[in-house]
Amino acid sequence: MVNNFMEYTINQFEEKVATFFGAPYAVATDSCTHGIELCLRYTKPTTTIIIPKQTYVSIPMTLKKLGLPFVWNDIPWKEHYWLLGTQIIDAAVMWRENSYQKNTFTVISFQYKKHLNLVRGGMILLDDLAAAKTLKKMSYDGRDPNVPWREQDIDTMGYHYYMPPETAQLGLEKLPWAIHHAPTKIWDFNDYPDLSEMKVFNG
Repeated sequence: MVNNFMEYTINQFEEKVATFFGAPYAVATDSCTHGIELCLRYTKPTTTIIIPKQTYVSIPMTLKKLGLPFVWNDIPWKEHYWLLGTQIIDAAVMWRENSYQKNTFTVISFQYKKHLNLVRGGMILLDDLAAAKTLKKMSYDGRDPNVPWREQDIDTMGYHYYMPPETAQLGLEKLPWAIHHAPTKIWDFNDYPDLSEMKVFNG
């Protein structure tokens, strides 16, 4: 009963955020970066990925961790950008109603500097039900969160990236304010340094 109530809280938060963005489905995660990682693991891109030079450092680090080839570009962006060569959109800094784009994996952030500040957390917005179910299991160590894991014959590789129910509950409490107030800051590429110059990416 407790586990079902905790999962209900997370499901409620996912549904309300998905509705705000205009996405059919959503999968909550413990961070935006891990949400992007799950999408990369699920979609298994086979071409070189193109990312901005000016973004958050965890994005190229995630690509390096997964062994995915990437190159930099100088294209300016505002609120969100595509990981070119994939269906993935990094929308960590975006908070805009009905902004979901069809046939994408759009990942948002609830990090403490974001409009909906939950200290930490993220969410994948998508319109593919089968993908949503698999990504949900992947975020929960490969298991169905509604069934005790010891009773399952787990068939999906998982990553301990699920959103804690306490974070989802805080999200439900703060969401009405976030919906009815415009962001005080609109983020773009100028808010980030040129990562291509950092030693970690030039070794």
